[in-house]
Parts: sequence; structure tokens; C-alpha cells
Amino acid sequence: MWYKFSEIVGQALISGKTNQTHFSIITLFSFFKLNDPFRLIGIGIYILLLTFVYLIFNPFPTTGPQLMWMLLGERLGEGYYLYQDVIDDIGPLSAGFFTFVDYLFGRNMLAYEVIGRLLISFQILYWNSMLIKFKAFDINTYLPAIIMAALFHFSFDLLSLSPALLGSTFLILALGQLFSQTVLQQDTSESTLLIGIYAGLATGFHPNYILFLPYMIFTGIAISGFSFRQLMLSLVGYFLPLLLISVFYFWNGGLEEAVQIWPLTFLSEKYVYQSLLDWFILGIFPISLAGLGYFMATVLRAATINQQKQRQLVIIWLLFSVAQFFLIKKQASFQLVILIPGLTYLITQFFLNIKKEMLAKIAFYLLVVGLPAVSILYWQDKITDSDYFVDKDNESYTEDIMILGDDLAPYQNARLGGPFLNYRLSKIYLAQDRDLREKARLFQMLQKQMPSTILDPNGDFEKLLKQFPALEHQYSKTSLGVFTVKE
Repeated sequence: MWYKFSEIVGQALISGKTNQTHFSIITLFSFFKLNDPFRLIGIGIYILLLTFVYLIFNPFPTTGPQLMWMLLGERLGEGYYLYQDVIDDIGPLSAGFFTFVDYLFGRNMLAYEVIGRLLISFQILYWNSMLIKFKAFDINTYLPAIIMAALFHFSFDLLSLSPALLGSTFLILALGQLFSQTVLQQDTSESTLLIGIYAGLATGFHPNYILFLPYMIFTGIAISGFSFRQLMLSLVGYFLPLLLISVFYFWNGGLEEAVQIWPLTFLSEKYVYQSLLDWFILGIFPISLAGLGYFMATVLRAATINQQKQRQLVIIWLLFSVAQFFLIKKQASFQLVILIPGLTYLITQFFLNIKKEMLAKIAFYLLVVGLPAVSILYWQDKITDSDYFVDKDNESYTEDIMILGDDLAPYQNARLGGPFLNYRLSKIYLAQDRDLREKARLFQMLQKQMPSTILDPNGDFEKLLKQFPALEHQYSKTSLGVFTVKE
């Protein structure tokens, strides 16, 4: 398959445009524009090179959410259960996945990076294949794959394993099945069931994605023309994974706690790790390209009925993706993963429809090379004054501890020793009015785990001691905001 690449090189040499900068722009843009699966090797090399830069030359410290996921995986691996024994806002399926990762790799940050890149590689391959299979563009091209790979490098944490990335993997599978509904004469029974199953699994991994249930219903009826039978089939598929999760908790005696705590995840105070301004500064260029792509696709050219439906699916997808940011409780750029398929589709429209070839090549180069380079420098500059990253711990705790606060640094060398992992969710949980039965359940939760040391900078545990005199006899206050278990 190298002959096509040789033709591009030959044409550039014959035209006399042999200067190095212009030559590299031509080869990059033209190489990925052709319809040849061999281009996927180039995308793999692109991801590997940037991975080398990220991990060797510009490694980023562990973030607060990443440390929380590692702690959760460790704790659940010891036989405890999410919601029943550990309070966090993560999805149950993600909790199980992090437990499995901890079993295999422990607190190995490299494993999180590798697994994350494997997931984004799958998303890239799948989304590009869906766009080709269902004729989303007039020509078959691998431009979407390289564009999508570049967009994933908008931020370092988009590349690492996260609940948002796990859930979005299933949402993009659901979107692919919705695209199949735009093809006339297509048998849709299996597809409609899969749409629901994939969307339900995504919600199980990342609860914020529950917002895509109305997306599935609306687009299924308004765009794909679901019959009542198809709608019911997709809804059954959606609730099947959630039902199985409920059965799991019921079987392990924790369904009541799960039903009580899961709704609270949407009410807790938000962790604002990154500002919207940071996102806007880095995102203005790809968003501008997407806007131009939408304008060109809708105004300057005609489209088939199927392509019009696909464009409507993508636009509504982006609207719902933006809406889900009103639900997120950890405002960090790994949540932006849900926007990437839609932006990829629109930016590809820009590159395929722009008439000025040199302008297209420059824009392509800025996106594929400029965006990752600028993002690395930008986020590296934010490390020192950001609460997103875990600082080095001044005091080295090696035993099981529990922190009732936002500073997770003491966990770096210690293990989670109590039920309250997500402090802001735990605050809401502890502030609830309780009858005698619920107080007994809370006491049993604390008594079951008994951390050796409790860091209580805000006085939450001290209030608990007043409610439970038995606990007051088990812990002693050794310094301001520090309680240790009595021997």
C-alpha cells in the first residue's frame, strides 16, 4: 500500500514545491485524506509519539480524582462495597473496573495511561469505521481518525483512564447504532436493543450520562422514526444493565444504601478543578473549525437524506453533551470526552468542503500538531497553582486513614480506612436527618472499618462523636483536627 504514499511524494516533487515545510504539510494532510486502512498505522504512530512526549518529557502529577479512583479500587478489593461501605459518586460499573485494575496493577499510574489510550484507540477506530460504513461524507476518508486523535490531546487527563472515558466508550457504540438507523431498508430490531443496552451501560459507568436517556428517546422518535415497539425495545435494553446492578446490590444487602446515596451524587457541591476560561482558551480553535464545518455542510452543499439525519443526530448529541456539564461534580477536562465524536464529525466537514487547499492544510497542521503542543505547555504551566493535582504530603501516613476534607495528599502513602472517600458527597450524607434505624446503620458503617487515624480539618468527625458516645470512647484527639484510635 506504500504506492499511494509514493504518488503523493512524486506529485510534490514534480510541482517543484520541495521546501521542507510545504512538503510535510502536503504529505500529512493528503496521507490521511485517502481511503486506505493503512492510514490507521500512521494514527497509531501519532498516538505513540505523543504518548512518549507526555510520559517521558512532560509527565503530569497524579490528580485528585485519579487518587480517589485508586483508593476506591484498593478498598473494594478488600471486600467492601460502593455505597454500602464507601461513599463516592462514581458509577458502580466503573468502581468494579477500578477494582479489577487495582487487582492487576495496584497504584500504577502507567497502567491508567495505557488502558486509557487503548480505549481512545478503540473509539477512534470505531467512529471512523461508522462514518465510512454509513456514508456520512461524500468520500470515504481517514481524516476523522486523525482529527479525533488530535482532539483527545486537548488535555492530558482525556488520555488517561476515567469513568467518563469508560462510559463514553459505550455511548459512542450507541451513537453508531443510531447512525445505522439512518440507512434505509435496514433491519432495526437488534440495533434498537443495542442502543438501549449501550446507553444503560454508559450510565452504569458514569451516572451523569443518564441525560442521554432522553437523547435516545428524542432522536429515536424524531429522527430515526422509532415505532412504539422499537421504543419499548430500546427502553428495555437501557434499563436491563441498571436492573442487573440493582440485583447485585440487593443480593449483597446494599440496595437500600445505593438507592439512598445515588441520587445524592447529583446534589453535592462541585469540585471546580479547571475553569471554563481554561477550556475556552484551548478550545476556541477546534470549536471555530467545527462551526465552520457545520456552516459549510448545511449552507454551501447538498446532502442526502441519510446525511441530513446523521448531521441532526450529531448536533443534538453536542447539545445534550453540553447540558450534562450542569450535572458533573468534578469539573475537569476528562469530562469533555463526550464532545469529541461530534466535534470530529463537524471538523471533518470543514476539511472536506473548504475550497482553499492551502488554508485547509495549514488548519490541519495547527490542529494535529499545534493543539497537542500548546495544550502540554498550557497545562504544565497550571501545575503549581492548581488544586487539581495532589501535592506532596508533608506528613507521611502509612496506616489506614480517613480524611474528612478536600486535601487528599496524606493518602499518597496510606490506604483508605473508612467509608467517606468523596468528602463533598459525604457532607450531604452526614447532614441528613436520621431516625434511630438509620443512625444505627451509620454507626455500623463506621464501626465496621475503624480507621487508625482520622483527619478532620472541618470538624465533621467531632460532630459525629457527639452523636455516638461509643465512638468517643474509641478515639482520642491527638492534635487539632486529628483523631487516633485508642489502643
